[in-house]
Amino acid sequence: MLSETSRRQVLPLNHHWKYRETFDESFIDPNYDDGPWVMVNIPHTNKELPYSYFDEKSYQFVSTYRKTFTVDSVLHNERIFADFGAVMAYAEVYLNGQFLGSHKGGYTPFSVDLTDQIDLDRENTMVVKVDSRERDDIPPFGHMIDYLCYGGIYRDVSLRIVDPLHIKNVFAKPQKVLYQEKELETSVFVVNTTGEAADVVLEIKLSKDKKPIAAANRRVTLPADTEMAFDVYLRNLGGVELWDIQSPHLYELEVCLKRQDQLTDTYTTRVGFREAVVKPDGFYLNGEKVMLRGLNRHQSFPYVGYAMPKRVQRKDADILKYELGLNVVRTSHYPQSNHFLDRCDEIGLLVFEEIPGWQYIGDNEWQEVAKNNVREMIERDWNHPSIFLWGVRINESLDNHDFYKETNRIARELDPTRQTGGVRYLEKSEFLEDVYTMNDFIHSGGEIRLRDPRQVTGTEEYVPYMVCEFNGHMYPTKRFDQEERVVEHAMRHLRVQDAAARDPHIAAAIGWCAFDYNTHYDFGSGDRICHHGVMDMFRIPKMAAHVYASQMDPRERVVLEPATLWSRGDRSVGGVLPLVIFTNCDAVEVLVQGESIGTYYPRSEEFPGVPHAPVMITEIPSSGEWGSAWPSVEFVGYLDGKKVASKAFTKDAVPTRLTAEADDDQLDADGIDATRIVFKLVDQVGNPLSYTTEAVQIEVEGEGTLIGPSVSALVGGVLGVWVKTTETAGEIRVKARTNSQVARPVVITTK
Repeated sequence: MLSETSRRQVLPLNHHWKYRETFDESFIDPNYDDGPWVMVNIPHTNKELPYSYFDEKSYQFVSTYRKTFTVDSVLHNERIFADFGAVMAYAEVYLNGQFLGSHKGGYTPFSVDLTDQIDLDRENTMVVKVDSRERDDIPPFGHMIDYLCYGGIYRDVSLRIVDPLHIKNVFAKPQKVLYQEKELETSVFVVNTTGEAADVVLEIKLSKDKKPIAAANRRVTLPADTEMAFDVYLRNLGGVELWDIQSPHLYELEVCLKRQDQLTDTYTTRVGFREAVVKPDGFYLNGEKVMLRGLNRHQSFPYVGYAMPKRVQRKDADILKYELGLNVVRTSHYPQSNHFLDRCDEIGLLVFEEIPGWQYIGDNEWQEVAKNNVREMIERDWNHPSIFLWGVRINESLDNHDFYKETNRIARELDPTRQTGGVRYLEKSEFLEDVYTMNDFIHSGGEIRLRDPRQVTGTEEYVPYMVCEFNGHMYPTKRFDQEERVVEHAMRHLRVQDAAARDPHIAAAIGWCAFDYNTHYDFGSGDRICHHGVMDMFRIPKMAAHVYASQMDPRERVVLEPATLWSRGDRSVGGVLPLVIFTNCDAVEVLVQGESIGTYYPRSEEFPGVPHAPVMITEIPSSGEWGSAWPSVEFVGYLDGKKVASKAFTKDAVPTRLTAEADDDQLDADGIDATRIVFKLVDQVGNPLSYTTEAVQIEVEGEGTLIGPSVSALVGGVLGVWVKTTETAGEIRVKARTNSQVARPVVITTK
């Protein structure tokens, strides 16, 4: 039904598509019988994959999606579009047998105008031909790539119904944000398809929590059959609170288009008032210097690749902010889900977003697609206050003057409010961007942690500079690796973060990377996984994750994580020393067999760059010589003299419980929503049995389905799974068992 206040309607088109893993010209015919095809909902991956050890070419094929729908005849004067969030990697769209449009590129949105071909009050058939092969004419393809680009229609699809005179886009640009009275310049992009000139009024309204703050309007004339942009200003805005990391204040902006006092369209977006700039002496947010500490994120998940719904995408932002304590994320190496970015806006997680690509630059046709990616990325995301930097260079590519001069020009023309960057691994690379963004992998465990920025840039003076990758492939680490390796992996992250914070000319240290990810056979550990993350693919932390979490303010979250499995014989020379404890406590007391053997303090003099240096213990009396009895231990953390945390390790770990915990206990019964459940086989004091490979049998009852296999081995004593809803409200009951333990059932309500 049409809205009473606006003729614009945006209707989800995610449900009940028919899908087939092939394409034939006959599929385009609206009368084709697709009855035997599989029914799927969007987001959808064209091929579910194993967690590891698979042929990546198994999803690189051409497939077909068909969708039937009707549109009411009351809409006969409207313009009707199909909006696609992303399709990997090339799409052709047909309606009722007629070709309507195509799109190259798997990470940016596109729209197709259905108006002239749609049948009102009759069934319409939309067909989408999806080419998920690695085509030489589409970034990031053409050479090797260190990640998988899974196929399918993996982001939302919607039907957009608007007046022939409508708003195409809105760019809200806060001005004078550090003044007491601020301003907002709003560019409104209006389309007139009526065939005649139109006198219209543009009204903008700023509000917060539905309470009006300010409004303005502008009367303009729009020529026939044209698209134009008009600026409308709000001035003298008092009482507007800034968007920052701690308090990410967001405001609602409503733009109305009226003709002859009749409302024809309404467009809403959110805006945050903030100034974010990288300078030669660091990053400044609202005039205050902030050290950016973060990680790179691939948007991939086990089994379904990119095809995870809104809730799961948003959860990743929460993990980065609240579990890892980050203040910045880089969207390596492509624009990511708008749901993820929305959540970054809401929680105050800064974002460096970049165009698709990895090392390789293709021919002129390829470069034109990349330039278009710049436009599509910026025009989609320019209202996100979390985004402070546009990446307009192909990650780790060689210099290309003409190409990168143009990508910078496009970005600056579209968005003069943000700086540009371009990630390279080259020293003395041509510097066309505003910020020299560098992957510095020089630290390999020795004394050298990072290069001096001037050594990298080759400039006499310091320039705006960020380190955008480090560690990663230099020291890939599995969660179940030997203790020495997982500890060294963690220490390498700590050393680089400390070194970056101690150099006033390095604005950011963004490590490689947050989560493990699937990759081609050319890379990774031979199992089609790059084990580069501080968390695994299931978002379960490795030891290195605690380096980041321990930097959080203890008033927000107390962290006490001894970097040990507390076993005598796992390390090469036996024992657990030196023992590192990642913590934000003031002091840590160690109790062996219940007796205190000392209190230890953070090594702040050794790691002055980080807010919370680790505790490092080189001697533990009574821990036992080789051949003597091995004891139990407890670590107790103190803040201001008060006990705030403890963690114990038993001397004789055995399987005691299988725990199960869901991220959410209530989901939407839409056939799309999903949540993660984490199973842990733990010992007597609740620690995962890090080297167990017991199988877990999972059974899902009620209104849910399991993503992935129902029988899986524990990975480092832990296993994550995702459960998806059906379209019927009710209850999901998830049961799990190993050979020795049965988990308490997880119950999730769907509404």
